[in-house]
Amino acid sequence: MAEWTGVRDKRVLITGATRGIGLSAAQALARRGAHVAIVARDDARGAEVARSIEEEGGAHVDVLDAELTSQASVRALADEALARFPRIDVLVNNAGATFTKRELTVDGIERTWALNHLAPFLLTNLLLDRLKASAPARIITTSSDAHKGKLIPFDDLSAERSWKGRGFTRYGETKLANIMFTRELARRLEGTGVTAYCFHPGLVATGFNRNNGALMSAAMTIIAPFARSPRKAAQTLVWLADSPDVSKQSGGYYEDQALAVSSRQAQDPTLARRLWEVSEEQVRLVPTTSAP
Repeated sequence: MAEWTGVRDKRVLITGATRGIGLSAAQALARRGAHVAIVARDDARGAEVARSIEEEGGAHVDVLDAELTSQASVRALADEALARFPRIDVLVNNAGATFTKRELTVDGIERTWALNHLAPFLLTNLLLDRLKASAPARIITTSSDAHKGKLIPFDDLSAERSWKGRGFTRYGETKLANIMFTRELARRLEGTGVTAYCFHPGLVATGFNRNNGALMSAAMTIIAPFARSPRKAAQTLVWLADSPDVSKQSGGYYEDQALAVSSRQAQDPTLARRLWEVSEEQVRLVPTTSAP
């Protein structure tokens, strides 16, 4: 198997790249010579961001459209990516949000869970054969320290009984799911040349949580002076995509370009397998039979 030589001339597909951490990462990866493709839910915003990255880095940026809370849209995104890109060397699952109100998606899934966990789970699985064919390849998922102290509510995945104004708790549950997904994904990918990582970007001054009304927006403004910039927050993501140093550390949870300690729940392999199986059911994937 060939060794990882960095992102130069590699195809990188990144969700959540029109602002914040994702935008900073896309800019940095383009400057390093990657062939960047960004996923946007707004055509005009996606085109604007692509132009800005091209003007800064001088490389063409592809734009794909998707509404990641919709499983049909995620499937259409995967189909388009497979049709357009003969190789996918790096997949970055960065899109995510927190919501103060409980709402269901068109698929009948609670929106935070659908966007933050099921969308990357489904997209990754749909692109997995192309990633394997492109090996060595990498899958990176943005998680958070908000996962600590949280549990996966297997008996209430729709948060019908457990919400009660606990939007940020729900967000933490999805970030726990990101880490468990990464660990189980890494196990299933052993020997394929595809590696998986997740990371905590830190407290970041972005538009995150400003979609939840004046109170939440004001709170984010108050903490902004104590937060790191999107460029700083994206450094670990860029490092995980580019550095050869992590090639043999698949499944890890990272912070500030170093392995970090996740919660005990996040490290439980039995729970991770259970989450994988439940997630397959929720996105109507044929269960994987090849993994031990």
